[in-house]
Amino acid sequence: MVNRYLNFNKGMDMSTESRMKVEVWSDVMCPFCYIGKRNYETAVAQFEAKEDIELIWKSYQLDPELPTEGAKDLDVYEYLASRKGISRPQVQAMHAQVTEMAKNAGLEYRLDKSVMANSFKAHRVIALAKEKGLGDLAEERLFHATFIGGKDFGDTDVLKEIGLEVGLSSIEVEEALNNDHYAYQVSSDINEAREIGVTGVPFFVFDRKYAVSGAQPPQSFLQTLEKAHEEWLIEVRSV
Repeated sequence: MVNRYLNFNKGMDMSTESRMKVEVWSDVMCPFCYIGKRNYETAVAQFEAKEDIELIWKSYQLDPELPTEGAKDLDVYEYLASRKGISRPQVQAMHAQVTEMAKNAGLEYRLDKSVMANSFKAHRVIALAKEKGLGDLAEERLFHATFIGGKDFGDTDVLKEIGLEVGLSSIEVEEALNNDHYAYQVSSDINEAREIGVTGVPFFVFDRKYAVSGAQPPQSFLQTLEKAHEEWLIEVRSV
């Protein structure tokens, strides 16, 4: 779904930036977010002015009430059945559909191996990775670990392992998990999502004018990129 935010508060004057910003609110426990990432990347690969685009990851929590300890003991099917108010067989059928969607995006999901966890700690690590220009890689490795590797993204040792894979040290991951600065960054993203009316992810915002909600096909992303970029260029040239 594509929307235009006529009264979106752009904050900074993005027309003066050297690249057009695409912001995406996402949660590492959201299977549609990894699919959305792949479909967006497919669109960007076809976009002639890809060097003009900067992708910025924003944190979001689908279920902030999940416990920070012991959530991995939850049965994924029972958890989702209770949360969505549907039966276990319906959840299994839903997972089969999502797995097929992922396959079409080039991803081999193993949702039967999924581990439930509170994602706040993972978002703290992503916040630090973003400061070092490693945000996209951190998202990629966390998504892969979650939906293909069946890893517990709420476990500190797992986060350190992923941190090392993306170029962070164990000490830096510890810093992310213990420094309130990173908790504040995550909370700020979540609060901003609430302010602009985000109720589900992935949620892509193009130059603070257009939004693509959900794991849309690559063509939807490409069309929105082209339109937003065309308007961005006009603004840049008029400055």
